[in-house]
Amino acid sequence: MGTSKTEEFTLRQNKTAKYMKALAHPARIAILEVLIKKNACMCGDIVDVLPLSQSTVSQHLKELKEAGLIKGDIEGAKVCYCIDEKEWSQAKIYLNKLFDSYNASSNCC
Repeated sequence: MGTSKTEEFTLRQNKTAKYMKALAHPARIAILEVLIKKNACMCGDIVDVLPLSQSTVSQHLKELKEAGLIKGDIEGAKVCYCIDEKEWSQAKIYLNKLFDSYNASSNCC
């Protein structure tokens, strides 16, 4: 597979794509909904709520963390995850900008 040439695109385009990639799985949406509802959560709590194994949940948490949408603090043997407020606000701005840029009155197929 060829390179993605991400350097050819703007920072906004790259960050929007990063957020959308992180949001492109229903398990990650479910994890975000759990974190939003609880306002903080231990990884074990998330596993108890979702029909996924610990390793699968950990992989999805990793993807969300790499995108910056969540952050985690180590507390003993567990990691406490929550929404990263600053990055969440930035994601909201970028995603809203993309969706708001569509003009529904355009004459297209």
